[in-house]
Amino acid sequence: QVQLVESGGGLVQAGGSLRLSCAASGLTVSTYSMGWFRQAPGKEREFQAGITRNAGRSYYADSAKGRFTISRDNAKNTVYLQMDSLKPEDTAVYYCAASLRPLPAVSRYEYNYWGQGTQVTVSS
Repeated sequence: QVQLVESGGGLVQAGGSLRLSCAASGLTVSTYSMGWFRQAPGKEREFQAGITRNAGRSYYADSAKGRFTISRDNAKNTVYLQMDSLKPEDTAVYYCAASLRPLPAVSRYEYNYWGQGTQVTVSS
C-alpha cells in the first residue's frame, strides 16, 4: 500500500522559511517523478515544484522560482520542499504527489498517488 505523508507545515511570518517533508512508503521516490502542489481556499490545486525520477532534475512554477527548492533523499525515501522568503499569498495546503511519468507534470491529473496535505500559513 502506497502512502505519502507530508509534514513540516505551520504558521510563519512573511519573509520566513519552512521545510516540508514527504515521507513515502510502498514506493521508491527515486523511481517516480515527484511533485509538490498547493491549494488555497476556493482555488485550484496548482503545481509548485517537481523532480524527475532517477536523475533528479527539478522544475518550478514561476511563483516558486528563486524561493522554493525541491530535493530528494533516496536513503530516507523522502522528498523535501524548502520554502524561503515566504509571502502571505503562499498560504495554502501543500500536497506531495507521485507520478509514473518520467517528468513531473504540471497537471494534477498526471499523478498517481497523493498525500493528505500539510497546512502552511504565512502571516503579514
